[in-house]
Amino acid sequence: MDNSARNSPADMAADGPDPLSPHEGNRRGGRDDCAIPLPAHIAGSGALDRLADTARDYARHAASDSTLRAYAGDWAQFARWCRRRGADALPPSPQLVGLYIADLAAPQDRSRPLSVASIERRLSGLGWGYAQRGLTLDRRDRHIASVLAGIRRRHARPPLQKEAILPGDILAMIAALPHDLRGLRDRAILLIGFAGGLRRSEIVSLDHGKDDTPDSGGWVEVMEGGALIALRGKTGWREVEVARGSTDQTCPVHALTQWLHFARIDFGPLFTAVSRDGTRATEARLSDKHVARLVKHCVLAAGLRPDLPEAERLRLYSGHSLRAGLASSAEVEERHVQKHLGHASAEMTRRYQRRRDRFRVNLTKAAGL
Repeated sequence: MDNSARNSPADMAADGPDPLSPHEGNRRGGRDDCAIPLPAHIAGSGALDRLADTARDYARHAASDSTLRAYAGDWAQFARWCRRRGADALPPSPQLVGLYIADLAAPQDRSRPLSVASIERRLSGLGWGYAQRGLTLDRRDRHIASVLAGIRRRHARPPLQKEAILPGDILAMIAALPHDLRGLRDRAILLIGFAGGLRRSEIVSLDHGKDDTPDSGGWVEVMEGGALIALRGKTGWREVEVARGSTDQTCPVHALTQWLHFARIDFGPLFTAVSRDGTRATEARLSDKHVARLVKHCVLAAGLRPDLPEAERLRLYSGHSLRAGLASSAEVEERHVQKHLGHASAEMTRRYQRRRDRFRVNLTKAAGL
C-alpha cells in the first residue's frame, strides 16, 4: 500500500477544519475548486450564468475523481503539517515546502518515511492545491529542486513490481470461485481484466453499451468474434479487442455474457454490487478496490505461491497483476502487446513483462566479439 495514504482525509479532519479549504481559499483571494467566475467587467445574465455552470462542470472533469481525491488529501495533509508547526501554507513558500518534503523523507516523529514516488505525488498535490487558490508553486526553485534531488539520490530504489498472474494462475483462481451470481461476476472481472490487460479502474468504469452513464470510463460491445472495449484513458480514447477463448470455461467473452444474462444488465455499469441474499444485481457500480480485494482473495483460495507466508503472498499480488500477466504471457510480437495495453513506447510495455526472451538480440556477437 502507498505510504502516502496512511493519513486519510478523515484522520486529518480530526485535527479540526482545514483552514485552507476551497472556501477559505476564496476568502484569502484564492479560487474555489473548479470555480469559473464571470469577468468583473461583464454584467451577469441568464445565458452567461448557464455557461459559467457548464464551464464549472467541465472543470470538475479535468481530472478523475480518484486523482482529485488524492490531491485534496495531499493538500489537507500539508495544511495539517503547517498548523502543527505554527506555519502558514499561504502564500507559497519554496523554503517551507523544502522542509516539508525533507520531513516526509526523514520524519522527525515515528511515522514511516515516504518513498520518492509518494513524495513526488505529494508535490503534485501541493501544486494542484495552490493552483485552485490562484497561486503557483515553483518546483524548480532551488529550495525544492535541490532537496528533492538529494532525496532521489539517497533514497530512490527500483519500483517494486507486482507478481504477474500467468494463465495457469488465472485458471486456478476462477476455479476457486463459487457458481452463484457473485461468482459469475467475479469470474468475468478476472477474465476480462486479464484478457484485456486492463487496469482495475478501467474494469469497473465500463458500461454496457455505447450510451454511457455520467461516471463511465468506456463501454463494452459484445460481437460475434469477441468483445470490443472502448476506453477513455489519459491520452484519449482507445479500443481494446478481447477475442473469444478456446473453451467456454476459459473464454472471457462467454463469462461476461453469462454475467450480463443472469444479472439482467442491459444498460449502465457493467460490474455492479450484488444484493445481500445474492439473488440480484444492484445498480451500484463496484469500486476499483473490489478488483484488488478479489485478486488477493483468489490468490489465497487458489493456493498460489505456497512457498511464501500469507502476508507476503498478499503483498505480491494486486489488481495490476492481471495487466502484467497478459503482457508476460501473450506470445505475439511486442508491438501488438504495446497497442493492446495502450502504451506510448515499447519500453513501457517491457516494464510489464515479468518474463520475456532476454538477450534474444545479441549485439555483442553482432559486433564481432
